[in-house]
Amino acid sequence: MARKTKAEAAATREALLDAAEEVFFAKGVARTSLEQVARHAGLTRGAVYWHFKNKGDLFMALVERVHMPFQSLMEAVSKADETISPMEAIRLACHAGLARLEQPSHQRILSILLHRCEFFSDINPLAMQDDIGEECYSEMLIVFKEAEHQQLLREDVTPEVATRMLQSALGDLFHDWLRTPDAFSIHQRGGELIDTLIRIMQR
Repeated sequence: MARKTKAEAAATREALLDAAEEVFFAKGVARTSLEQVARHAGLTRGAVYWHFKNKGDLFMALVERVHMPFQSLMEAVSKADETISPMEAIRLACHAGLARLEQPSHQRILSILLHRCEFFSDINPLAMQDDIGEECYSEMLIVFKEAEHQQLLREDVTPEVATRMLQSALGDLFHDWLRTPDAFSIHQRGGELIDTLIRIMQR
């Protein structure tokens, strides 16, 4: 078989990820075989193993597709306006993240992680969720500390408390929305929640 070009290899990898997203969402991760993913993509199981070591590796790559480090959201906001205050940057970064969550692919993959992925072999969904949560907490805390340094936070609200308040509120909203995503717009409802919390926390 002729060696594929980089573009062809990248297209094959994306096709496998697209197929995994659809089959994992429909059947759950544990009940899906790599053979089923390959068939759904119109490819062979060998193609799956060419790009991914195992199902855990495939699942990690799928989650990475929708991974939104808070730092990257902040950088995008700050690049658009270098004079923006830390509190306003947090508010806008959260709004941007919520807008992305409403994209169908983001919704499906995060639903797979939270509701359609069980413990097995090399996949620990709770550990993955904890890692994402801790990363978000650490990156958000840095910005709230800068807000405190600039005397933008209320004196009776520490950066740690501010970070936990925002993260907890958004986490609860996120889980409610994933259970019934058609019930409300997470961007709209979450945006109202973010704006209110930021007003409460700032001086």
